[in-house]
Amino acid sequence: MSSYTPAEAVELTGFSIHTLRYYERIGLLGDVSRTSGGRRVFSDDDLGWLDVLRCLRDTGMPISQLRRYCDLARAGEATLAERLSLLEEHSREVEERMELLRRQYEHLQEKIAWYRTQG
Repeated sequence: MSSYTPAEAVELTGFSIHTLRYYERIGLLGDVSRTSGGRRVFSDDDLGWLDVLRCLRDTGMPISQLRRYCDLARAGEATLAERLSLLEEHSREVEERMELLRRQYEHLQEKIAWYRTQG
């Protein structure tokens, strides 16, 4: 298994070092290993988990729901149904936002077309 410095983790995940520290502090990121000197060392598993967090965050999942999801994941297989339910609800919310954006995009395109006929 590979290990990554904080700078490498930042580069590979797109998260800032401050976000990584924050996620660790609030429990979204499990206990990150440390060197004997106390510096964080990220694993492939850590980066994989950060990839999941990135997806959920980028799709608008609030921190409170992220924390709930992380707590459930750490609790093990007994929480699979609850995790699935949480993700399905989030998926429905994302779909609703996408539909709203689609309608707004169409309206924007109509406005652009109108302005083009005026020039």
